[in-house]
Amino acid sequence: QVQLVESGGGLVQAGGSLRLSCAASGTIYSIKSLGWYRQPPGKQRELVASISSIGSRKYADSVKGRFTISRDNSKIAVSLQMNSLKPEDTAVYYCNVAVNWGTDYWGQGTQVTVSS
Repeated sequence: QVQLVESGGGLVQAGGSLRLSCAASGTIYSIKSLGWYRQPPGKQRELVASISSIGSRKYADSVKGRFTISRDNSKIAVSLQMNSLKPEDTAVYYCNVAVNWGTDYWGQGTQVTVSS
């Protein structure tokens, strides 16, 4: 069973930076995109950023200009550089690997807390 292992969450002051990383423990076929989602307290999970198999990037409006998603093409790995963090960025962040057939893969989630 392939797992997505996340790292890099934590507590940071507003205006600070964090980098989230995620890597798959094995091979995943027919990948459509890699991405990050987040779930703020009491809210639904939402897309933060994604990068397709051909390198097209998509960002939520709330993070454009502050967050950057990147992938390691030598393995199944994706990172999210988060700058100028705001208290409203506080959430559990989940790594996602979307596939063309079958069930998508999800990480276990990592907590990001931004203090004001």
